[in-house]
Amino acid sequence: MPAYPADPAYPADPAGPASAAGTAGPPGVDLARLRDHLARHRPDLARAPLTGQLIPGGRSNLTYLVSDGRQEWVLRRPPLGHVLATAHDMAREHRVLTALAGTAVPVPATLLLCPDPAVLGAPFYLMERVDGTVYRTAAQTAALTTDQRTRLARTLVDTLAALHRVDPAAVGLADFGRPDGFLARQVWRWSAQLAASRSRDLPGIDQLATHLARTVPVSPPPAIVHGDYRLDNLLVREDRITAVLDWEMSTLGDPLTDLGLLLVYWDRLPDPDNPIVQGVGPRHGFPPSTALTHWYAALTPTTDLSTLPWYIALASFKLAVILEGIHYRHTQGLTVGDGFEQVGALVPPLVELGLATLP
Repeated sequence: MPAYPADPAYPADPAGPASAAGTAGPPGVDLARLRDHLARHRPDLARAPLTGQLIPGGRSNLTYLVSDGRQEWVLRRPPLGHVLATAHDMAREHRVLTALAGTAVPVPATLLLCPDPAVLGAPFYLMERVDGTVYRTAAQTAALTTDQRTRLARTLVDTLAALHRVDPAAVGLADFGRPDGFLARQVWRWSAQLAASRSRDLPGIDQLATHLARTVPVSPPPAIVHGDYRLDNLLVREDRITAVLDWEMSTLGDPLTDLGLLLVYWDRLPDPDNPIVQGVGPRHGFPPSTALTHWYAALTPTTDLSTLPWYIALASFKLAVILEGIHYRHTQGLTVGDGFEQVGALVPPLVELGLATLP
């Protein structure tokens, strides 16, 4: 889910006054403990007391802006409280960012990984702050010209295709996932995640999972999959993507899962003012999803897109499960930030979309 703020990318005070070292810090980050850890493992980053603030906008892993008064970094850690197994793996996110450095896929440089939950209550990692804008709202994209919207949509697809063209073995990610049986495991995984967060009746969701499992298509050659690729998981500067963010669900698998999810985000979510994705798609002056599909096909000419409806249905199921998990945490009082009260209402329409899309 989104990690960084909107425009500007790092406002001076996005979540209230910054906390100084020696205090508890923002929720989820004890700045004194963080500075002690940096002093042991990255003393070059711990030369002064730290300040920190939660960067709003995320709906899953938490993201913070940390500074020593001279430099600024970004810290990522899992959400507070109820955390699903494998869903918030900091080491995995850190590994793929490190591996993609120097490829055609723009990513922030990684600075430190801490797998020890004793420091901040959960594993975390630190990365560089990258300049750029996250286009998260309709007000932001409304300021773009038609040409700018088209170029941004095209760059979005170009970057996704560039990711899928990276040779996993060449960047040390040959063992990053298990491509054989990937799609069947995806259906199983999200069904298991649903069971772990199920707190209410969701008509049709079990039918959708069953239908997906019975109609799994043959995958194209495996690729590095982002897992949540969308416009507001990118930093953009002057029509150029400066960083792809939020790699917590990345793996080695079927690249069409990324395309299917992108298309659901682009113009298939049920409410144009939903709290998850705003300001994208044809209703906001961007090219339609058919154009995105055409561009992707031209960049990956050996990929068969005839089964794309199945991937859109899978994306609908996956997103429904993710949002149901967020809804569950919100009902338990374990979310940080605003907008969570609206998330649960998006789940039933996504289930309906998945059922309607399946062949």
